[in-house]
Amino acid sequence: MCGPQHLFRNRRPGLIRSAISLLLSSAFLLSTISPAQQPAATASHAPFTPPDKIFGYRNAAAELQFEKTFLAVPDPMLAKHHLQVLTASPHVAGSAEDHRNAEYVLDLYKAAGFDAYIQPYKVWMGLPLDVRVDVVAPEGVVMHGPSPERVSEDPFQKDPRILPAFNEYSANGDVTADVVYANYGRAEDFNKLKEMGIDVKGKIVIARYGQVFRGVKVSMAEQYGAAAIILYSDPMDDGYFKGDKYPKGPWRPDTGVQRGSVQYLFKYPGDPTTPDIASTPELPESKRTPPQQATDLPKIPATPLSYADATPILANLGGPESPRSWQGALPFTYHVGPGPVKVHMTVKIAYQYTTIWDVIGMIKGSELPNEWVVVGNHRDAWVYGAVDPNSGTASQLEAVHGIGQLLQSGWHPKRTLVFASWDGEEEGLLGSTEFAEQHAKDLSRAVACFNMDSAVSGPDFGASAVPSLKQYFRDVAKSVPSPKGGSVYDQWKAEEKKPKEDPEIPGAPAREPAAKVTEDVKVGDLGSGSDYTPFLQHLGVPSADITSHGPYGVYHSAFDDFTWFTKFGDPTFVYEQEMARVYGIAAMRMASTDVLPFNYEEYGKEIAAYLKTAEEKSKMVFGEQSPSFADAMAAAMRFQKAGADDLRRQQMSAGDAGALNLVLRNAERAFISDGLPKRTWFKHVIYAPGEHTGYAAVVIPGVNEAIENKDLAATKQQLQVLTAALNRASGMLELGK
Repeated sequence: MCGPQHLFRNRRPGLIRSAISLLLSSAFLLSTISPAQQPAATASHAPFTPPDKIFGYRNAAAELQFEKTFLAVPDPMLAKHHLQVLTASPHVAGSAEDHRNAEYVLDLYKAAGFDAYIQPYKVWMGLPLDVRVDVVAPEGVVMHGPSPERVSEDPFQKDPRILPAFNEYSANGDVTADVVYANYGRAEDFNKLKEMGIDVKGKIVIARYGQVFRGVKVSMAEQYGAAAIILYSDPMDDGYFKGDKYPKGPWRPDTGVQRGSVQYLFKYPGDPTTPDIASTPELPESKRTPPQQATDLPKIPATPLSYADATPILANLGGPESPRSWQGALPFTYHVGPGPVKVHMTVKIAYQYTTIWDVIGMIKGSELPNEWVVVGNHRDAWVYGAVDPNSGTASQLEAVHGIGQLLQSGWHPKRTLVFASWDGEEEGLLGSTEFAEQHAKDLSRAVACFNMDSAVSGPDFGASAVPSLKQYFRDVAKSVPSPKGGSVYDQWKAEEKKPKEDPEIPGAPAREPAAKVTEDVKVGDLGSGSDYTPFLQHLGVPSADITSHGPYGVYHSAFDDFTWFTKFGDPTFVYEQEMARVYGIAAMRMASTDVLPFNYEEYGKEIAAYLKTAEEKSKMVFGEQSPSFADAMAAAMRFQKAGADDLRRQQMSAGDAGALNLVLRNAERAFISDGLPKRTWFKHVIYAPGEHTGYAAVVIPGVNEAIENKDLAATKQQLQVLTAALNRASGMLELGK
């Protein structure tokens, strides 16, 4: 094959490292022109003018020069090469192909000068043995699924290593029952069925993907007594209703299936058998929770289908017409059932302890080596994973490339940079959670965690973060040129008014933040569904997640491959380059800042807004019995004032900022409690994935979920917990005086 790929055919590590070093060095020599001169990053629309100051740096001249040097290194064609290598074969977590990709990442970390290693974990997970869905009534209706994923043209679709579509952590089972349609499978959808007099007990529920995390759908079906659940992709949500379907367009074709884990992530992520404990290979079984006792595993079978396979089921349902808001895009009126359609569903998944492999690359800090900046992306995929996750891996590797060149030029970060290629994310954030649990003590001094997942599915930048980091990412975006002209920030702000796709699909823009306290570009809130979760919500490390999104209908299907990506995702790989630059600048800037660039005043304003909204909701639910929010609001205002005072100190700081940085670093950790009711693994009192959303953030979750559950005593108790945490965090910030 032409190009650099022949360098990687021999898998011997020494030869690989030598070849990679030669390749990257050559690429650097070709790319040392300024970013504004590079064809991949220029546009005639508007000039890019980098900032001349950086918040947190007393004298930013040296950092700005290093950033200019860094920006010139990430190369679109090298990103293309990385993606082609990483997506050459299906590479589900724990497979030989997954391990091969781990070695590829390891070699590139080492070639860049990182101290790198592979960390194995032994986790409980499964692979499908037999998954079948057959219509057995009424007579004359025929469907034997799941059907193979096929379109008129795709060079990757027939690879025999593609696993049958399945839902990881589904219970095994063999069920024959009538079918009931439950719209998106949300709590309100099951409540509506109950109001309509439709009993799902003992039935097979069919629900469409979207709106909430798939594990929530399974949990709701289980709570209402369903015998099993089928999850399908409706063309209204990511198929032909959105636009041309693949291969003509980017949207889901008839046979495309969304795989995915149905682990109850809203209870706890990671290895189901080791909550709070790292699943290291040597961990004895006596320290593990037996899988049948794991509270984050479903008790009913679940399986996904394409809309081609779902059509005969839905088209033949009787019973009442569905509520009109439940109507999808298939060409008939949707009914809810039950029956007369009867389905025989078989799910057999072989569960066992399996080895997965995180790849960790570190650059030890020159002044503050115990303070970590963690920058991660997962590597495993359900099939090829071109967008999800390896667009992020390719971008990360080009950020590593750039930082490696800086190391050769004499640059070194003040704090330790920890680059991570997580494994087992798709199954349930396995690799990141086990690493976080293993290194909880080290991470108690971490200053930030930056995450990419589905880094590029199109040209529109977006970010989510804790409020203290929202302005930081606006500033980073101002420092990176956009392929469209101007800065990434300029284009980000210009794109804000565009219609938003389903925020439950990774790669889509972030949800609207729960509070808008500034007229600046919106930065979303963090829920769950990706690898920042254990760092923020279990350990209290300030975190952020970035993406570049566009029309993306092949999520978790066999068609999320190199061909789709080069046709629709990023044909010239300039957004891969852009994301490498944003990711790298965010990491290196945080690693060497003089004063930590957290904005706790904005954080305090958002919390005050959350409380105001929750108080209004509480009055609607409890009426005159609604508890007082006065103490919590006073604590939020105290926190906001302390944040504003520290912001002034950050701007004026001269000399040793160690004491102020300690305060700023630990303020987020003050929001860590003993855990949320009934799900104590989640310890952050400001952000958690919603019990009934799964991906999307619920703000001040203890209070809001108690109100939602109409539990007055719990609302009062959680207000006390929140007030104590806010006062604790305020006290921490006030030490910055």
